[in-house]
Amino acid sequence: MYNLFKLDNGLRVVVENIDYVNSVSVGLWVKSGSRNEEKYNNGISHFIEHMFFKGTANRTALQIAECIEEVGGQMNAFTGKEATCFYIKVLDSHLDLAIDVLADMLFNSKFLSEDIEKEKGVIIEEINMSEDLPEDVLSDLHNKAMWGEDSISLPILGSIDTVKSFNRKQLVDYVSSHYIPENSVISIAGRVDLKKVERLIEKYFKNWNGMNKIITKYSFPKLLNNHLLKKKSIEQLHLSLGIQGIKSGSDDIYSLLLLNNIYGGGASSILFQKIREEKGLCYSIYSYLASFNNNGVIIVYTGLNAKYVYDVICRIKDELELFSKDGIGANKLIKAKEQLKGNYILGMESISSRMFNNGKSLLFTNKLSTPEDIIKKIDNIDEDALNRIMKDTFCKGIVNSAFVGDNIDVELVKNLLDKDIKPFQGSKSTLL
Repeated sequence: MYNLFKLDNGLRVVVENIDYVNSVSVGLWVKSGSRNEEKYNNGISHFIEHMFFKGTANRTALQIAECIEEVGGQMNAFTGKEATCFYIKVLDSHLDLAIDVLADMLFNSKFLSEDIEKEKGVIIEEINMSEDLPEDVLSDLHNKAMWGEDSISLPILGSIDTVKSFNRKQLVDYVSSHYIPENSVISIAGRVDLKKVERLIEKYFKNWNGMNKIITKYSFPKLLNNHLLKKKSIEQLHLSLGIQGIKSGSDDIYSLLLLNNIYGGGASSILFQKIREEKGLCYSIYSYLASFNNNGVIIVYTGLNAKYVYDVICRIKDELELFSKDGIGANKLIKAKEQLKGNYILGMESISSRMFNNGKSLLFTNKLSTPEDIIKKIDNIDEDALNRIMKDTFCKGIVNSAFVGDNIDVELVKNLLDKDIKPFQGSKSTLL
């Protein structure tokens, strides 16, 4: 059972009552991520996420953690490109505590200067750790190749220089202007009494307001034709190839998910079977969707010995052309629908997954798609829809790429991208 309501201050709330469980997951979603930032304050959303756990007027940092863990609960947060989410999962009897703690963190965090300085060191170490992970380096590099100077390309963690520059006033002002009810959603899923939830939300959030409010808006980034390489002394070469995708919130996303599952979504996919299983050219290879407001991309990732890079890109391109040309038959479509429905239903068996799904949907589309709605949309996918989506995405070929690694011939890579493979003709290649 779902309940949607909105407070007078603009805060939207979605509640899904699941009466066969004994737990509840509560999430506070805010449209504040790296895409909402500028170069000078890149990483501030992620920094604020950390600071919300550093103590309030009512609880120390230890007490915030203890009060949830003492009742067997779990508490965490994450920052993405377009949103930050703070969430708590507890037994349903402790719903009051979960909402109280989230409200306390939101409204009463101290942002003490000494805590800010200590957290700078923590986040700089997080950035350093990310630099040691080639997949993370590759992701940030490919974002630059895909989106150029648009803010969607900014890294979630920010840079060491921007993190060092943050001060208390800057953080508090950003919270006041961006962490506002108009930019936010509270999502609750689990065993709850709907009337009780409404009373609690009114009690804790009815007076929420901000100063110098900035209502979140999104740019319309174009998928660019760039190819970037960053040298790093590691055993493998990691590569990421970008294909035109679909923006988030579009019903066409289900058709694209279905096509992506066939092309590179799992162990039975074309890429895995042809390149890993049949040829043994890599250990890991897959494709996935990255969908954002106003645009999206399909990304093909693999890590491999640098001497195979030419062969593997040729094979990825060849399989992409065959897939775009041949499509899928009626029998394959039936199986692909079952796969997509199975993946979705299994993922929704967690109450936290339901909270995430409901919160994100309401935050970005201002509507709720129930599991029944989504299953119906998947069932309604037909060959005409797939052909249309194929033409708008996979048929356009590989648009951009990024490479992280060492022990490769840079000139050969440039040759590969600029001349030998048609999708890369006329593009530019840069060694960072």
